[in-house]
Amino acid sequence: MIELKHLRTLTKLRDTGSLTATATALHLTQSALSHQLKDLEVRIGGTLFFRKTKPVKFTAEGDIFLALADEILPKIAKSEHDVASLKEDLNGRLHMAIECHSCFQWLMPALKEYQVSWPSVVLDFSSGFSFEPLPALVAGELDLVITSDIQPRSEVHYEPLFDFEMKLIMSTSHPLANREQILPEDLSDQTMISYPVPKQRLDVVKHFLQPAGVEPNKWKKADNTLMLVQMVSAGLGVAALPNWAISEFSRQGLIVSKPLGEGLWRRLFAAVRHSEHDRRYLQAFFSTAKIESKSHLDDIKMA
Repeated sequence: MIELKHLRTLTKLRDTGSLTATATALHLTQSALSHQLKDLEVRIGGTLFFRKTKPVKFTAEGDIFLALADEILPKIAKSEHDVASLKEDLNGRLHMAIECHSCFQWLMPALKEYQVSWPSVVLDFSSGFSFEPLPALVAGELDLVITSDIQPRSEVHYEPLFDFEMKLIMSTSHPLANREQILPEDLSDQTMISYPVPKQRLDVVKHFLQPAGVEPNKWKKADNTLMLVQMVSAGLGVAALPNWAISEFSRQGLIVSKPLGEGLWRRLFAAVRHSEHDRRYLQAFFSTAKIESKSHLDDIKMA
């Protein structure tokens, strides 16, 4: 029976053109190489190549086995690579940064579900507010960034997760609570409450206020969503939050939400290194995140 080592030997003989060079490349003695080739010729009952030709010329039988080697060996190499990649995926690392505090409302259930199927993947995350996450992603310090802010780079792949609407929230007694929609100029005399990030990174600034040349009267910071909503409910200011983050508070009557203009819609992405975006454990995370976020948004619509 022909073996893989025979096919590899024949391709190496074709590549080098001589028995001496082939023996050196395969780390064999010339005697061992000659014995291997003679053994194969006995098995097939024919001659593989013409002796004493430079470079080596193959017989018809030799050409048949070379064609077989060209078909089989790449498939073997691909299978070995796929198995190695699978093992690497099963023991991968998913160190992520989240550029929105409110993402935790759907992300934590998604991570819990993800760990059921991928228990060996090491999960860790940081808020992404104390540093620039994309350079850290490219440098290999992070593996994934949840963001709505695309900064085109050839090294980064942006996987779309879902669309969401940013809304302005205010207390139930706020003067803007009776408006059908909020215009940029309506916020010029307001106190805006936001997460502790540079305001230039906020969607409401980049895509609503800044294009209209409007700057709120004052800014305040809140460390988390619950604190932010409580401050808004107490009449200490207004804030812009994604629709998924405010539905429960609206149902409780703590706040009122209004669309920003005709509706400020954004898309959330999972940014990963382009060279790794097809890894199985990343594709599985994309799928789980999309399913969990859809379930969360469907619950909001039904409420």
